[in-house]
Amino acid sequence: MTELRYLAPSSLDEAIGAFAAAGSAARILAGGTDLLVQMRSGVLKPGLIVDIKKIAEMTAIEETADGGFHIGAAASGMALAEHARFGKVWPGVLEAVNLIGSKQVQGRASAGGNLCNGSPAGDSVPAMVAAGAIVTVQGPNGRRQMKVEDVPAGPGRTNLLPGEILVSFTLPPRPKGSSDAYLRMIPRTEMDIAVVGVGVSLTLKDGVCTAARIGLGAVAPTVLLVEAAANALIGSKLDDAALNAAAAACSAACRPIDDKRGTITYRTKVAGVLLKRTTAIAAKRAQEN
Repeated sequence: MTELRYLAPSSLDEAIGAFAAAGSAARILAGGTDLLVQMRSGVLKPGLIVDIKKIAEMTAIEETADGGFHIGAAASGMALAEHARFGKVWPGVLEAVNLIGSKQVQGRASAGGNLCNGSPAGDSVPAMVAAGAIVTVQGPNGRRQMKVEDVPAGPGRTNLLPGEILVSFTLPPRPKGSSDAYLRMIPRTEMDIAVVGVGVSLTLKDGVCTAARIGLGAVAPTVLLVEAAANALIGSKLDDAALNAAAAACSAACRPIDDKRGTITYRTKVAGVLLKRTTAIAAKRAQEN
């Protein structure tokens, strides 16, 4: 039986060196709310765990001079909730991150871990996609940036290269009249996995939608950026015709499975319904900004 080693480096270079050297036997511990469950169930049996929470950059939450945000990949949902400004600027991202587990879990769980777990139903991912978030990753060959929607490769898989670690998310500054929202459909009232999740970010000027992004989760092997739905909203006053077209685009983008939480037909219909509801919340918030 292979001995499990645990490492808690204080620098990113040390973490990458150890992670890359161990190859496929290594796993990153950000919050551990997925990793530990997978280990206890026997799904994963790593030889090395690299805990990144002691690396300052990994847990930092910083507002930039232009009003954007840098969020460390291991920053917890609770830390984001307690930040003085983040929830005001990105309420949809915050509500999505704070749907990851219970209050106790949110003290550990991170958006970085949620993304790298590779679940199509990860709650924070559609909201990050809608936000236009960019991730910074670093590995043995240096740093690079990726769009959030380009990180997932399929259930349980990512497009990070061997030895690369997700370092941070960058969220752009918000123009006046902008906001976002996230809604999910779950079978129970709390603590369940999304049947469908929708993130909407938009900008309104004089009642007209001038920019929009739609993230759609739990209906395909990866979270989707639905550009056709966003295009249906842009240039409209979010009237019924625009909302119906955007909802139809979300339903058309679905490639779901049948499982105990919902059928293909149900998920496809709910995607359109949730698009309309989420857009209404984002628009109300945008009007108040």
